[in-house]
Amino acid sequence: MEKPKAVLFDAYGTLFDVYSVGLLAEQLFPSQGQALSVLWRDKQIEYTRLVTTSDDGAHYQPFWELTRASLRYACKRLGLDLDAGNEDRLMNQYRHLSAFPEGRSVLQALKAKKVTTGILSNGDPDMLGIAVRSAGLDGLLDHVLSVDSVRRYKTHPQAYQLGPVATGLAPAQILFVSCNAWDALAATWFGYRTLWVNRYHLPFEELGTQPTRTGASLDDVLAFF
Repeated sequence: MEKPKAVLFDAYGTLFDVYSVGLLAEQLFPSQGQALSVLWRDKQIEYTRLVTTSDDGAHYQPFWELTRASLRYACKRLGLDLDAGNEDRLMNQYRHLSAFPEGRSVLQALKAKKVTTGILSNGDPDMLGIAVRSAGLDGLLDHVLSVDSVRRYKTHPQAYQLGPVATGLAPAQILFVSCNAWDALAATWFGYRTLWVNRYHLPFEELGTQPTRTGASLDDVLAFF
């Protein structure tokens, strides 16, 4: 099979560890940090789907605002007293999520092979810019694509279409990489070649479609080349 001509990465959960906020959450709310980080993430994704599918996207809000709303919900659900100071600390931590350690070397290897690279993310442009710089990945990405430009979150086809528009390539010429099974599935349906990075040893979605390949880390991207 022909090698991909571009690689697009999901950001949150794939390049950046969304659960790394659990360390600060544990300091602020002892014994509740992990539960908060998981519920926060789940509600965040639920909200992206809600605002995309309701009234043809009329209720769209930027990812930053949905992230704040989901944090507030998660704290209420867990019975945690989230004051303004702790909210600001947790939100600021979300701007500077820890990057998975192999990401930088994988991007460097792709650049050395002259492969077009990019991010295709639900994150809004400011969030992505800060995350990329904080992780030291600036200069290694040809494209940082935010669904904010189409006001539709993944898994909407308009979100995935940002990749072919930016690169000038057909979806089948692009490798889309995600740690989120739902994202890898929808990207496969869209027509991308896909790598699901199964960091947490989970089953894939049971909807009759499999990703092109499954790996355990971002290093598995390089097997396509």
